[in-house]
Amino acid sequence: MRDDKIRTFLTLCDTMNYRLAAERLHITQPAVTQHIHALEQYYGCRLFSYDGRRLQKTDDAATLEVYARGMVYQEQKLMQALHPLPVNHLTIGATKTIGECVIAGQAARFLKNPRNRLDVLVGNTQEMLHLLEQGQIDFALVEGNFDRTQYDCRLYRREPFGGLCSRDHPFAGRTVPLEELFGETLLLREPGSGTRYVLEQVLTQANRSLLEFARVVTVSSFGLLCDLTAQGAGISFAYEAIAQSHPRLARFHVEAWDITREFNYVFLRCTDAAAAVDLFESCR
Repeated sequence: MRDDKIRTFLTLCDTMNYRLAAERLHITQPAVTQHIHALEQYYGCRLFSYDGRRLQKTDDAATLEVYARGMVYQEQKLMQALHPLPVNHLTIGATKTIGECVIAGQAARFLKNPRNRLDVLVGNTQEMLHLLEQGQIDFALVEGNFDRTQYDCRLYRREPFGGLCSRDHPFAGRTVPLEELFGETLLLREPGSGTRYVLEQVLTQANRSLLEFARVVTVSSFGLLCDLTAQGAGISFAYEAIAQSHPRLARFHVEAWDITREFNYVFLRCTDAAAAVDLFESCR
């Protein structure tokens, strides 16, 4: 059974606040402090320190966190092994581009085997990584950036990224200068999404920003975003898979932009989650 001190440690990593950790665990704040001190004595290292009033993890704490999160995941798998079901049950996460436009065929092939069970959670990159850290999913398929020192990963595929507009928009089928973009209404995913991060990154490299667009409209649903784009409410940027899934949209390119990004399987280090990746990958 997992040590309560490890549970306290991971909760403090999540909250980075002793009081909030105590409230979440329904214990006293001194008890949180005692658990952390006990771990520091056991492992012979400092885990947390303060920079002014801000609590920070040490490098040793970051290392322990990787192994501790793996321990939580492995304990769940141990319970499943001790009380096995006659099925292969995967719980996976996917960012919205991948979940809505990429993996349907693969998931359908996986489910053709009556012994297979599948739960799919779809959200933005930050949400999927949080579920992964909490041990709530076996792996995540993400298009966004993630800390490669904290997670293991495997390339799923590389995907082009470009502009989307309505079929009767002046940009349709064209390569347009960067400067022409800023007179447009931009339809954009919410902060934390992979597509938004890519666009922000490319604009920053060109010494430009989202603030230069005539309007920026945030839409968390890809379905609604694509419908608005198709109806001429604005332009957007997304991966090729989105364009291929919505025939009412047209594509355009931006001069000097040749953008391709990775879709990756992401899973916890120090676990056997790679076996879950192998199982799902076998149905591609």
